[in-house]
Amino acid sequence: MNQHSELFHSINQTSRHYSKLLNEKLVPLGLYAAQWSIIFLLKRDGALSQKEISLYLGVEAPTMTRTLIRMEKSGWINRATGNDKREKMIQLTAASDNEYPKWINAVREAEEATLENVNEEEINGFLNTMKKLKNNLE
Repeated sequence: MNQHSELFHSINQTSRHYSKLLNEKLVPLGLYAAQWSIIFLLKRDGALSQKEISLYLGVEAPTMTRTLIRMEKSGWINRATGNDKREKMIQLTAASDNEYPKWINAVREAEEATLENVNEEEINGFLNTMKKLKNNLE
């Protein structure tokens, strides 16, 4: 197997294992890793359209709609009509703001466990590489 194939296989497998660990930490708190990605994005960027979230996360519209409906039923987000009647704007609720400290602590536990024996220089180099890979995919 060539090194390029090994790299992409490794990225995929590491992502799967990390998602599993993240779910183990978050599910007892009422959240899934896929939902955490949306919470993280909204916390960082503020209210976004459903389309913007889908594009950023690389998730198909029907899957995103199902996830957002579940999150709305759980009380974590509000979906409101945007400038265009077809556009749905998504924002965090007060309930999610209240739970956020628990969620971020669980996420940080998963991150720390995953980054054990990895130094800041390695993290920065990997981030730079990932940015280049992502830019090539856009």
